Amino acid sequence: MLPEGVRRPEQVVEFVRRAVELPESTLPVCASGRTAERHRSWVRERCGVRYDGQAARLLAGDTMRVAAASSKNNPADLIDIALEKLVEANLEIPRFSTLDAMASTVRGQVNEEILAGIRGRTAEEERRRLLGLPDVIGLDRKTLFNALQQNPGRATWSHFKRLKDHLEWVDGLGDTAKWLEQVASTKVADFAGEAEAQDAATLKDYTEDKRAALIACLAAKARMRARDEPPRLSALLEGDACQRL
Repeated sequence: MLPEGVRRPEQVVEFVRRAVELPESTLPVCASGRTAERHRSWVRERCGVRYDGQAARLLAGDTMRVAAASSKNNPADLIDIALEKLVEANLEIPRFSTLDAMASTVRGQVNEEILAGIRGRTAEEERRRLLGLPDVIGLDRKTLFNALQQNPGRATWSHFKRLKDHLEWVDGLGDTAKWLEQVASTKVADFAGEAEAQDAATLKDYTEDKRAALIACLAAKARMRARDEPPRLSALLEGDACQRL
């Protein structure tokens, strides 16, 4: 029996009526609270689940936290993983509203911890440099953040100078490996993708910690993208060094 004032989904009522071959006029009403409790006990026994709200919430929260720290950033994904664990443990599933609120809270807490870690590993001068990238620098209103978003092109000899300069500029922003130490690669990719979806103006709507973290992740992606473009930039750099010798 649902709490007073909460409507039962009509699709569920219809499914149950048809499953037990009840007349269309049958309404989902329990004669008393004891009857409703007895029905719930029968359903749990039939489904092989046990009711333990505290254990279910604890398991769901722990599962979401591990997933949020390692691979998932979407609340819907966190809920899906928690549901899998609850089913495996034969625990009655909490209300969706409970899981939804839990996913949002856990996601926020984990992301705040990640942002704090990135800030602690970033020197003040590096942080100022990152936060200054979205500032307008020319009459064309192009910013250095725009340059970080753009793909510099394939590492061909014709583009070598431009790509080399771009990589040196990205490297000059700071040590992205140090900033993002202990941050899961999937989280770095998520944050970088979020940064790529912004422009300089919308990026400034974020808090300074979130803005710096997003730009740091985008810088890491830009560095990897520049170095991994075929043919390998490292090979071109080595060839350039040999020619100078």
